[in-house]
Amino acid sequence: MFNKKEISVIILTTIVLAFIISVLNIKDLFLAALIFVFLTISINILAKKVAAFYLDSEIEIKLWEVERYGFKPGRHFKRPFPAGVMIPIIVGGLTLGYMQWLASLVFDVKAKTYRAAKRHGLYSFSEMTEFHIGIIAASGILANLIFAVIGYLIGFNDFSRINIYYAFFNLIPLSDLDGNKIFFGSILMWSFLSGLALIGLALAFTVV
Repeated sequence: MFNKKEISVIILTTIVLAFIISVLNIKDLFLAALIFVFLTISINILAKKVAAFYLDSEIEIKLWEVERYGFKPGRHFKRPFPAGVMIPIIVGGLTLGYMQWLASLVFDVKAKTYRAAKRHGLYSFSEMTEFHIGIIAASGILANLIFAVIGYLIGFNDFSRINIYYAFFNLIPLSDLDGNKIFFGSILMWSFLSGLALIGLALAFTVV
């Protein structure tokens, strides 16, 4: 289900995010943060993989990178900026841990070859539409929100909080993040998930 490149990216992201959480929040141990972050990321990715499977497509997870800056064409970095690693570090450092940016991974999607044969109902188009891509991205967000509730009910408040933060930041309609895919796939779906994430975020600050 995961190739070597995906595994290496997941491990790198897990270590970076867990380090930020544990260093900037003294009460959180690195090992606990490592486990919770890994589970949160895995839940998100597995949900997307399953959704992609049922849509006769496949996704590849990669680190969020930014290749261009500004709005004028031709403005590109010489090398892609590793936003998935650097932005969490920069935001965490500048806010002294009060804000933990957890959006680090994005995905590419492609339709399987036999998808073209299913030209009816949901598969009226052989290529992946923005709506289908939005569904895949939304499945990961929804899974994180569901597990945030489960984590709270069984007493793992830190795990619950990390899932909420992960869902919230990935819902931001920016660059190639999940939020951008969901927003352009279905504004209604994005609005619904954003509402749930905001409610969860409010509860994370007051209850969890």
